[in-house]
Formats: sequence, C-alpha cells, structure tokens
Amino acid sequence: MDLRLKGKTALVTGASQGIGRAIAKALAAEGVRLCIAARRRELLEQLAQEIVAAGGLKPHIAPVDIMADGAPQKLTEEALKGLGEISILINCAGGSRPLAIDAPDEKWHEAMTLNFSRVRQLTHAVFPDMIKHGWGRIVNITGKSEPEGLNAAFSAKAGIHAWSKGLSREIGKHGITINCIPPGRIMSEQIRRNYPEEYRVEHAAREIPVGRYGEPEELACLAVFLASPVASYITGTVMPVDGGLRRFAF
Repeated sequence: MDLRLKGKTALVTGASQGIGRAIAKALAAEGVRLCIAARRRELLEQLAQEIVAAGGLKPHIAPVDIMADGAPQKLTEEALKGLGEISILINCAGGSRPLAIDAPDEKWHEAMTLNFSRVRQLTHAVFPDMIKHGWGRIVNITGKSEPEGLNAAFSAKAGIHAWSKGLSREIGKHGITINCIPPGRIMSEQIRRNYPEEYRVEHAAREIPVGRYGEPEELACLAVFLASPVASYITGTVMPVDGGLRRFAF
C-alpha cells in the first residue's frame, strides 16, 4: 500500500529511544522529512546518522527539554525553522510516575505537566500551521486505562484520551485528525529497567495472548498509518497495541 507520505513533514518528540525512535525511522523510510526532538543530542545525532544511512532525508535535530518553561513554543519554532511546515506531530515524550497516596502536590504537578499539559500545549502550538495548510495528523502515544495502582501517568493519559476525542470534533473541518495509541508491554529502556527478563517471560506467558512483549517497530507501523493521508477517516480513536493484553472489549 502506498501511504502517500513522501514529502510530508513530521515533528517527533521522545525520538531518542524506544517507540519514538522507531516511529521516526519508519516515517523516514516513507520519505517524510523529520524534526526529531529529545533531551539528549548525542542520541538524536546517532538516529539522524542511521536514517541517512538507510536512505532517508537528514533530519533536523532539536535537543529540547520538553519540561522547560516555554518549551512547546520553542520546539514548534525550531521545527518550523528546520522543516518549513509541520504536517505531522507525534507526541511521544512522557514517562511512568507511580506515586504514594501521600505524594506531595509537586510530584503530581510534574507528572501531569509531562504527560498531559506539554502534549496539549505542543499540539495547540502547531495547529496554526496545520490549519493554514488545510491538513494535519496528530498521533499521541499514551498509556493503558487499567491501572494496577496509583500512577499519575495513568491519570494524565486518560486525560489525553478525553481531550483528543473532544479536540477531534473541532479540527476535522480543517483536514486534521488526532488519534491515540496506548502501548502495551513494548520493549524499551524503561521496560528493561523495571521488569527483569524472568518476570517478562512469565508475565507474557500468563497475560499476553501472543505470548511475548512487543517491539517498538510493531507499534510504529500503526503510528505511520495513522499519520498518512490514507487514514483520513480515522480520528478521535484510542487504538491499543498490546498483543491482546487488555481485557476490555471496547
């Protein structure tokens, strides 16, 4: 299938590793010009070299800490400087934040800022350019809706799902779609750090119908499809990529 992505532009946050890195490489393989953003410049430079070596266009690098004051607007300006326009936004920066019941407000504020507010602010910052061109794709990498304990990131991601659904009602007339992908157990630095291999094998055999943890590339393929012109009638959705881990039907 021709996804008709050649010549499109994309800003990818959280691009230095894991899912964000895999999405960036998959978009580049389809001929998309990229601005890749994360905190660690050296990892972004490595990714850029890999993309060029694979035949892709050299990405514009934006080493930005999304938590810094004014970061969403700064990143938008940097991406526009490097790309000329932003037709695709992949929101992939975020992280798990398990908290105790008596955690101070500062911990909650940090978690909600990273996992909700910065996603919303960056998305709203790129809207004017998408509206000007009459086309846009927003893909949010979110999280599960079945928390096994108190984790501020789950609350933030649930907020992203509701915000995205509401926003889809407003932006469709401009040719812009917005969708969410909650990952299941997708292999990453965080997964390897938090779950030893012995646990991963046992957990996958017990809870995941396909019997294993996923790879970032197995989520990236859906993100690239949703970012394409081919997916023009899909918006406001939440599509898990989890090997069947979730038990709810809808």
